[in-house]
Amino acid sequence: MLVDSHCHLDFPDFQPDFDALMQRAERAGVGMMVSIGTKVSEFDRVLAIAERFDNVYCTVGIHPHEAAAEPDIDADRLVALAAHPKVIGFGETGLDYFYDQSPRDRQRAVFRVHIEAARKTGLPVIVHTRDADDDTAAILTEEAALGPFPGLIHCFSSSRALAETAIGLGFYLSLSGIITFNKADDLRETVKTLPLDRLLVETDSPYLSPVPKRGQRNEPSFVALTAAKLASLKGLDESRLAQVTTDNFLRLFTKVSR
Repeated sequence: MLVDSHCHLDFPDFQPDFDALMQRAERAGVGMMVSIGTKVSEFDRVLAIAERFDNVYCTVGIHPHEAAAEPDIDADRLVALAAHPKVIGFGETGLDYFYDQSPRDRQRAVFRVHIEAARKTGLPVIVHTRDADDDTAAILTEEAALGPFPGLIHCFSSSRALAETAIGLGFYLSLSGIITFNKADDLRETVKTLPLDRLLVETDSPYLSPVPKRGQRNEPSFVALTAAKLASLKGLDESRLAQVTTDNFLRLFTKVSR
């Protein structure tokens, strides 16, 4: 099976045909999905979907865009919310210096809170990073010096240097439809060099639809297109790629049972 390791099933984009898109995901071989939290204030909505479906899990956290707008939260509060059996990680969190929708110092502080929660629980932190490679690498390295924690860089499209830093810290990298984009040659060359045992696939739906679905709303079934591209880049057949990325997912997200 395939796992869509990062989607946003609670977003209103999916409401008109939610049941149909879940059926399409099943037909496409997507056996599991992780619906990612972006606001702790709306966590109940994310959790409700995970509770409704046996094959949907979720995370709790604050997206860097929301870092200033969301109420203050500490690691203990995140840990308490993650006690629910369907909550398998923290985030997405991190740094976004492209849009800068929250002050950078606030983004950095909130990022570190999520890392602290990951360190306390052993559950992975899901990292969003855009135009912030140096600060992301620095924070991950500084925090790792305080004690290990698991995690992944989601929707990886950053530099080879950040990939090497993250992998050196034991992180995984999740690849999205960006690897299919016409102008993503540099990313594809980087992906060819990445260790297969650290790779996951995702949609980040409803965003970033892969080729040939560009311009459409993304959905979990489309992760099969990203997986097919990754299989081609790695010289694997698609069934082998599905097995490896699912095994990697289960190794990282230790609360998930098959």
